[in-house]
Amino acid sequence: MSQVAEHPVNEIDVRSFVPAQRHEKIFQLVDNLAPGASFILINDHDPKPLYYQIEAEYPKQFSWTYLEKGPSVWRVEIGRVQQAA
Repeated sequence: MSQVAEHPVNEIDVRSFVPAQRHEKIFQLVDNLAPGASFILINDHDPKPLYYQIEAEYPKQFSWTYLEKGPSVWRVEIGRVQQAA
């Protein structure tokens, strides 16, 4: 029998979104992310400015892990840090 992760990781590919709508969609996901959960962002450029924006709005509350670094595709796992017990 296979095990199912407590929080399955969703992927969001924003390459087809109009650039003005990308951050809005990503922040909807960030706002609704449960502690310990994450999603994978797929983008056509390095989303590093988004990292700074998330860190400014939610200091030390999210992880940011590059899974793929271009040149044509960037994949980043963004996770909400688990609350301390």
